[in-house]
Amino acid sequence: MFDATTILAYKGKNRAVIGGDGQVTFGNSVLKGNATKIRTLYNGKILAGFAGSTADAFNLFDMFEEFLEAKKGDILKSVVEFSKAWRKDKVLRRLEAMMIVLNSEHIFILTGNGDVVEPEDGEIASIGSGGNFAISAARALKKHSSLDEEALVRESLSIAADLCIYTNHNIKVLSLDGEKK
Repeated sequence: MFDATTILAYKGKNRAVIGGDGQVTFGNSVLKGNATKIRTLYNGKILAGFAGSTADAFNLFDMFEEFLEAKKGDILKSVVEFSKAWRKDKVLRRLEAMMIVLNSEHIFILTGNGDVVEPEDGEIASIGSGGNFAISAARALKKHSSLDEEALVRESLSIAADLCIYTNHNIKVLSLDGEKK
């Protein structure tokens, strides 16, 4: 578990959305409140979010994008090859880091342990210290509200920020439009 962030992703019927809070924590102090922990990859066709250190995030985002380029944007092949490379690298495998990557068809949680996890429901994933709060809120809101994908992610992260001391209300969201194939 990472005491530093909350990332939530939702692959809905009309949009794929990822969001994250802006808090960077070091020990028991907040270093920054407006960090960006999400980004688009592969010419804006893939969304990604990260829990871990900033330097690790940049290295892993760049590394994953290289696999996307090599696999011509095939997210399924890219996550498998990326996870194998992450696990085999003596330096990278020691990183205490997690990533979520998604497009309009797939959503995955990736770890340095070599895990490639597609959520059981195939729609909602979270990582970070507030991840369990965010995913609980997202599942409840999906079931009991008519919020669109972006609003659901924002509200779920806001609920997580109310509960998790390592998560703040400076929420950033990215989305991909387009129906699933």
